[in-house]
Amino acid sequence: MGKIVAGVATSHVPAIGVAMDQGKVDEPYWRPVFRGYEKSRLWMAALRPDVAIVVYNDHATAFSLEVIPTFALGCAAEFLPADEGWGRRPVPPVQGHPELAWHMAQSLILDEFDITIVNKMEVDHGLTVPLSLLFGQPHSWPCPVIPLCVNVVQYPPPTGHRCFQLGKAIRKAVECFPQGLRVVIFGTGGMSHQLQAERAGLINSEFDRRFLDTLVEDPSAAAALPHIEYLREAGSEGIELVMWLVMRGALDGHVREVHRHYHVPASNTAVGHLVLENATT
Repeated sequence: MGKIVAGVATSHVPAIGVAMDQGKVDEPYWRPVFRGYEKSRLWMAALRPDVAIVVYNDHATAFSLEVIPTFALGCAAEFLPADEGWGRRPVPPVQGHPELAWHMAQSLILDEFDITIVNKMEVDHGLTVPLSLLFGQPHSWPCPVIPLCVNVVQYPPPTGHRCFQLGKAIRKAVECFPQGLRVVIFGTGGMSHQLQAERAGLINSEFDRRFLDTLVEDPSAAAALPHIEYLREAGSEGIELVMWLVMRGALDGHVREVHRHYHVPASNTAVGHLVLENATT
């Protein structure tokens, strides 16, 4: 059977991708950001997962306000990088894993999660930046990727509790897949930031660090945070952190924290990052 062996949480700031693509990683502004991912990249190279499930949000690229799925699962064989207005990122196409993705879709829907099945979709920085941070800039990504897109752009987004339960259902789906695949799951987005209105530029490091602690040590408490708490403490875009709860729900209750990184600022947000391994791995 399949097995989720580890989880990764990371911000997916678009400017990080630009810095990598333009060779700016060693510039004084960016060096502290990328230094925090060096250990994680070595860890990922040693882990060599068979598949990565990447939980992220689309930024009006694949989905407009005309169609807003709460949870959309990419089941295609390939996903091209999106042109978000300045050309496609110079990264490889994402190769999917249709067999596992369709198995997940069936399992999740029978577990009463209303998953939207997507057979054609371009993927934006929400997915490609985390891949670059953990895998570098290869000619091809080292493993297939299953995109799982969560609506955190248009109200109402799913609750943290719902996302946490989705993670548990994903774990169940993977564990009943007949092939012995080793799977790593990403939760992306955040941390605290707001891009508009009077609080534009908000960063709340105290909340961010507390969330990191709670996610590792007491995930049920993290899952219980209401929407208003994210809005009040982490800004209008801080709601992206519910996607980290999908990742955490797919792991053991008690996990090993392999690595943690937190840095302010990167563009106009706080960068947060965790690598967690299942205690039973």
